[in-house]
Amino acid sequence: MNSLIHSLHPYPFQKLAELLEGVTPNPDKKLIKLTIGEPQHEAPQVVLDTLAKSLNGVSKYPGTKGELSLRSAISEWAKRRFSLESLDPETEILPVSGTREALFAITQTLVGEKDQPLVISPNPFYQIYEGAGILSGAKLHFLPCSSDTNYKVDYQQVSDDIWKRCEVLFVCSPNNPSGTVTTLEEYAFLIEKAKTFNFTIVADECYSEIYFGDQAPLGLLEACTMLDNTDYKHCLIFQSLSKRSNLPGLRSGFVAGDASLLKPFLLYRTYQGCAMPVHHQEASIAAWNDEVHVAKNREIYTRKFDSVLEILSPFMAATKPEAGFYLWPKVGITDEKFCTALYKEEAVLVLPGSYLGRDVNGENPGSQHIRMALVAEESECVEAAERIKAFLTRNNLK
Repeated sequence: MNSLIHSLHPYPFQKLAELLEGVTPNPDKKLIKLTIGEPQHEAPQVVLDTLAKSLNGVSKYPGTKGELSLRSAISEWAKRRFSLESLDPETEILPVSGTREALFAITQTLVGEKDQPLVISPNPFYQIYEGAGILSGAKLHFLPCSSDTNYKVDYQQVSDDIWKRCEVLFVCSPNNPSGTVTTLEEYAFLIEKAKTFNFTIVADECYSEIYFGDQAPLGLLEACTMLDNTDYKHCLIFQSLSKRSNLPGLRSGFVAGDASLLKPFLLYRTYQGCAMPVHHQEASIAAWNDEVHVAKNREIYTRKFDSVLEILSPFMAATKPEAGFYLWPKVGITDEKFCTALYKEEAVLVLPGSYLGRDVNGENPGSQHIRMALVAEESECVEAAERIKAFLTRNNLK
């Protein structure tokens, strides 16, 4: 067996199950889960109809590269969304079976050229980044996103000795869990470092279509265009229909950017055996071509956040994120104790923030935070907020 398997950490939800083993939630109240970032809104009907009409696609082996019709639909969407002059569907786009498998696989493709390679990740983070780095044989280097820096990474503090060893830099924008967005100035700095030290910026943008107001979050390829990096050198974005279109079960997304990186990635994926089923591709085309359901989705999230924050803001440090569907408040006791007591007293399940981070120099920037995914229907989220308010008041917590 690959000995690196034993270096993998338990997944956050496994740790939560172990924490709550033997603890019984309040039996008088229906359990409300705000833990997993799984959208609960209705899937768009246009996608379901297309999927139903395309089921004869199960009779065909799908190509790893995907159908040109899908890659073209993705190209047109990305050009509209990110104001791109061009995005070649032949060389600069690959469909993937959701960003999770692709984020893991790209790391296996990119790591191995340098001595003592590093995979750099924000901290807290989506745990796939860590697992991908471990199984590629790289060392992990974590950059804190703490309340001290308004939950942003201070890239200026990273030494050139670290950048020299870097092969993959994960950027999650909008960030999971804090909802912060990477700026043009930050991307300009990172692209220059990537060119100087020859590493790849892997931008996880799966929350990019859930935002509030009229200003859509900046994308990495959009930043490249603004900075005259028109061939997207050293840059890859990972996009998904899971959050944008409430289609987590479709397992549909794409990778786009630097063609010189996507060519070997396609070869890797051919051996790996990852190919999106043809009927999923047809359904994905319908999703990428429709913005009506996406705008409606944003309206629903906006109402939910406004309703929940009206209840919670006077009682805890909960603020609307720049984008995404998580609240990331700091709490007055340890995050594990908060989650356990809330579950026991109010039958509301939230995720301890420390489970999403790692200790570096004795500090875990996720400690004393909780992550709440506002993915359920508005009435359920409001009910959860009322229960959390009662819990905070009863226990004199701020």
